[in-house]
Amino acid sequence: MADRLTTGGTLRSRSDAAVRWRARYRAVPWWARITVVYVLARIVTGAMMQGFAAVQSANSFTSDHPSYLSFAAIWDGAWYRVIATGGYPSALPVDAAGHVTENAWAFMPAYPFLVRGLMLLTGASFEAVAVSVSLVAGLGAALVFRRLVGRFLDAPRATFATVLLCVAPTSVMFQVAYAESMGLFLLFVALLLAVDRRWWTMLPVVLLLGMTRPTGLAFAFFLALFLAVWWFRPAWVREGARPTLRTGLPPLVVAVVSGLVGLAWPAIAWAVTGVPKAYTDTELAWRSSYVGWGELLPFSPWVEGFSWWLRYPGGWPAALAIPLGLAAIAFLVWVPAARRVGLELRLWVVAYVVYLLAVFFPQSSTWRILMPIAPLLAVVALPRSRVYRVVLVVVALVLQWVWLYANWWVDGYDWTPP
Repeated sequence: MADRLTTGGTLRSRSDAAVRWRARYRAVPWWARITVVYVLARIVTGAMMQGFAAVQSANSFTSDHPSYLSFAAIWDGAWYRVIATGGYPSALPVDAAGHVTENAWAFMPAYPFLVRGLMLLTGASFEAVAVSVSLVAGLGAALVFRRLVGRFLDAPRATFATVLLCVAPTSVMFQVAYAESMGLFLLFVALLLAVDRRWWTMLPVVLLLGMTRPTGLAFAFFLALFLAVWWFRPAWVREGARPTLRTGLPPLVVAVVSGLVGLAWPAIAWAVTGVPKAYTDTELAWRSSYVGWGELLPFSPWVEGFSWWLRYPGGWPAALAIPLGLAAIAFLVWVPAARRVGLELRLWVVAYVVYLLAVFFPQSSTWRILMPIAPLLAVVALPRSRVYRVVLVVVALVLQWVWLYANWWVDGYDWTPP
């Protein structure tokens, strides 16, 4: 009997301790929990990055065994350094055949100009400022993302969706000299404002977003889809009735502005260089090593990419990943459970994927380019199983290492840029 009493007392003690722990956890503000998760995720990713830096040999970006900051500023980071320190070229570089070669016009100005301003203000190096901006913007993106998905999910699910964002295979972008962190922060703010119907407040956000990452046309298409659904299927929209002039005009204005911002950067490149297709020719330079030179025909890049990967020795898994990936995205958007995450988020994913199908050539950067479909993590986060959640986090961390090995680490002649 004494044993039973002892056992019962131990169980009650453990139960009481669990209750106290849950009470303390609930007392912690949601933003503090997300901040802790984000910091821990960045420490783990930083350790992986440092491990690769320790075995990195000399290359066109760094010397042997570079420091973390140097290692975090390679690839596109080198282009952002060029822009932050010297701006954009007034004359496009061309090869012997007259084709435009890779140059800074492929990159939007908001991130490198912000970095330049902070460099002048603080006197710090490009690497230190660029990585710091990404880290801070990444934290902002995680916090806003939690608010965004929290509009549709209960707190535990919204928090877990944000955990997945913080540990995702390409979450390395939150701590390197790339514009993705800043772009995701602005995108999530814009989506949150759309969900809250704060249309006029969106205008400056959309302007800055379109000058940070090339998403202006995609966001305009998203708003056009939203207005079309609102008109033809008003029951699917929270308002429950067709838009009037008063309610429909603000999102229409934002859509037009976003579309104009999407066209502004090519126009600026034309004005500065005197070449009408300066921006598109620059973008095409990056895919020339795969499929040669050609014109940008809407929706042709993915057909070309699928054919190229099938012809490349050992490229069939990548070719197979294209239709399978699209099928997975479609499933997550249209599965009945996805209706819980809100029409706006699903329409954004559709608009962005259609935009990518129209203009983007699928190659090793695809995984990074897909980061704006992060709202789908809200669907992935719906199951409550602890085993399921632990497995997802572990798999994501393993895939981080795989992504770093395949894309970030420079192994001789490397044709798989992140």
